[in-house]
Amino acid sequence: MRNTTLCYIHNDRGQTLLLHRVKKENDLNKDKWIGVGGGFEDKESPEDCLIREVYEETGLTLTRYAYRGIVTFVSDTWETEYMHLFTADGFTGTLKECDEGTLEWVDDAQVPTLPTWEGDRIFLNLLNENRPFFSLKLTYTGETLTGAVLDGQPLI
Repeated sequence: MRNTTLCYIHNDRGQTLLLHRVKKENDLNKDKWIGVGGGFEDKESPEDCLIREVYEETGLTLTRYAYRGIVTFVSDTWETEYMHLFTADGFTGTLKECDEGTLEWVDDAQVPTLPTWEGDRIFLNLLNENRPFFSLKLTYTGETLTGAVLDGQPLI
């Protein structure tokens, strides 16, 4: 099992910082648009990992963020992943180039139209609805979403 973080950073211009994954070889997120984050290091809490990963990938230091939920990914191809999901709207620093893809501020209305995982649309909707802390389990066969369970209740 793997623990990761993912953060959707919002600015005061109605935009979300997204990472277009186009640079890494053998990237399971290749060509998709996602938030920023990554894998836990030894002895890190979700918040420790979040702050470190956001800084490493973007050059930004988070000053205000919220822990919004946990997403469990189950796949027939990849190991099970527990993704700790955050949003942020406070930060300092200057955006830098990322070696995993292209960082871009995207208008919030455009975010749902970009290529992403089908399950990401579910948790992005939950975030947009300001749903309280949630647990979402997403099951994939290859790149096809075959199951979604929200707080113990099947969605599909």
